[in-house]
Amino acid sequence: MTAVDKSKLSHLELLDRFLSVPANRRWERGVERRIRLAKFRDPGTFESFDWDFNRDRIDRAELEQLGTGQFVQRRDHLVFVGESGLGKSHLIQAIGRRCCAEGYSVRYTTSAELLEDLIRASGEKRLPGRIRYYGRFDLLIIDEFGFEKVERLEYPESSSLLYKVIDRRNRRGSTALVTNVDFKFWTEYLRDPPLAMAILDRVVDTAIIQKFEGKSYRDHRCQQKQANCQQNKAKSRRPEDRSK
Repeated sequence: MTAVDKSKLSHLELLDRFLSVPANRRWERGVERRIRLAKFRDPGTFESFDWDFNRDRIDRAELEQLGTGQFVQRRDHLVFVGESGLGKSHLIQAIGRRCCAEGYSVRYTTSAELLEDLIRASGEKRLPGRIRYYGRFDLLIIDEFGFEKVERLEYPESSSLLYKVIDRRNRRGSTALVTNVDFKFWTEYLRDPPLAMAILDRVVDTAIIQKFEGKSYRDHRCQQKQANCQQNKAKSRRPEDRSK
């Protein structure tokens, strides 16, 4: 290679570096914007998750693969099912953040928040617009499905509203459901067998299903707090009390 060729190459490299800086900044701003619009509740990431706690029960490689967003590209659905306290909410939000970084539009909500929004929109004659809003994201995460008992008791049509969102998204985007209600109890939980079957048909039958089992992080943290509290009480006892 001649000196002229080397000079040209260095000029091209400098130009590439010069152009890549603003491009990278635009991409970073885009990722930050998508994360902000996703409205994640917690700052959980894969890096902050305690993988050792349930190492034999939770497959890190499998979950991080979901973070590539390939299932979103295929418009596959995703269901996390298992008892509370196993890290489902943390991990689904970590997956959502990774999908934002991959360029996908994501929206996170709990089932109770979603129903409250839809119930309010129905009362204000804005329901079709809100259904379209939830239908536009590449990935809609509905967390804590099974916790919204108050909304269901106060508004009997709440299950129907949930179905409208899921039906709107069918074959248009990916929906992720996070629940502590096992599939066999969905009919009882929704109190509408035909509607339960319709939701199962549109989401669960064609979904990637992750079943969570293991020790509860929440119980473990409670036990730690109780132990620390007892230790602090013991340390704070006066010397004369300890001598009795």
